[in-house]
Amino acid sequence: MHSFGYRANALLTFSVTALAFICAISSFSDKFSNQNPSAEIQILNINRLKKQSYGNDEVSLTLDISADLQSLFTWNTKQVFAFVAAEYETSKNSLNQVSLWDVIIPDKEHAKFRIQTSNKYRFIDQGHNLRGREFNLTLHWHVMPKTGKMLADKIIMPGYSLPDAYK
Repeated sequence: MHSFGYRANALLTFSVTALAFICAISSFSDKFSNQNPSAEIQILNINRLKKQSYGNDEVSLTLDISADLQSLFTWNTKQVFAFVAAEYETSKNSLNQVSLWDVIIPDKEHAKFRIQTSNKYRFIDQGHNLRGREFNLTLHWHVMPKTGKMLADKIIMPGYSLPDAYK
């Protein structure tokens, strides 16, 4: 006969192994979901393009953001973190990314939205490289599952530019 401790240990080990196996299978099932998010971002207005007192350029934009991220939600999705970033090149850096706006989407019902807003975070370049600069607006998202690996992807929207003169 085995002792109570030995039996409890065997039962606990089996339970944890079975739970890990179920979590792995459920996480793997997300690979078969059809994800086709869509987004469109328009710049409604460039509110301000100015040179700050210590030499950096700062831009304030009014954005019209519409997105349908409902296809990212499966039974295993806890929430989705989405953000819009301005991405551009300078002579010093091949990629500059500035986060302009973000949102945490808790469920599928809130994953289709349209919002008109000014940039939530300051669009500042270290230096005076923003005048006349072409840039991309990119919608990034991170899918946070209940179990398994966090997934990230993005939609790049090119073809935006800033004015040549300060406003």
